[in-house]
Amino acid sequence: MADGAELAADKHVRYIVTVEKKKDSFESLVMEHIRLNGAYWGLTTLDLLHKLHAVDAAEVVDWIMSCYHPESGGFGGNVGHDPHVLYTLSAVQVLCLFDRLDVLDVDKVADYVAGLQNEDGSFSGDIWGEVDTSCKNLDGGFGAMPGGESHAGQIFCCVGALAIAGSLHHIDRDLLGWWLCERQCKDGGLNGRPEKLADVCYSWWVLSSLIMIDRVHWIDKEKLTKFILNCQDKENGGISDRPDNAVDIYHTYFGVAGLSLMEYPGVKPMDPAYALPLDVVNRIFLRK
Repeated sequence: MADGAELAADKHVRYIVTVEKKKDSFESLVMEHIRLNGAYWGLTTLDLLHKLHAVDAAEVVDWIMSCYHPESGGFGGNVGHDPHVLYTLSAVQVLCLFDRLDVLDVDKVADYVAGLQNEDGSFSGDIWGEVDTSCKNLDGGFGAMPGGESHAGQIFCCVGALAIAGSLHHIDRDLLGWWLCERQCKDGGLNGRPEKLADVCYSWWVLSSLIMIDRVHWIDKEKLTKFILNCQDKENGGISDRPDNAVDIYHTYFGVAGLSLMEYPGVKPMDPAYALPLDVVNRIFLRK
């Protein structure tokens, strides 16, 4: 693909809307249990590309609320699935996109999330007790548990949580910034930890963290932009993990989100901590 590649925005919009309608496709079947996450990835991408109106908002909101468990306050990944904090987050984020937080019992949802916090400050994902996060390492990064290897995805979760909590002073910005900027590979893409291949999804995990600690100027944005654009399927839409691989909703979202963080023309700006378009976040906070 030529260096002058551009974002095939209209093709990506068509891809997302088409995937959503193919309920019996392989992609839909393997995502059955995390469909709410998929809705967040796809719908946020549409909003970043100024095309959220391509879907029926009322239909989406009704489906999301059908995944709600009123007895606990949490959301399942699909209708009839057990509640989990990840799907609850995606549900709230999608409702934010459509400006429909009014359908939520906010206190009930907040109680559900707060109830998952453990004595040591960590959170369990659900009642079954999978625990992660906020474990700082000597390299400046964060792992899933004390002594766990630093990982870019986990670092985003920790830096984002500290940013929202007003506690970024706990981070050694230069040390963490150095670890994160070393994630850029020769092909311009970013990996999640040392000795791994570049993957489009880390365009979000690494860039958002670097922005929150004011060290995003330490990577080559031009090379990363080219890497993301070279992972597009320019005929059928969608973005893959690396060039010439099969596309999926997950990498389409993280590719477009990465371009957003680099202020790519025609893509809405994103909030690096809340992982939502900036205008959506501002709308919520200005209302308060």
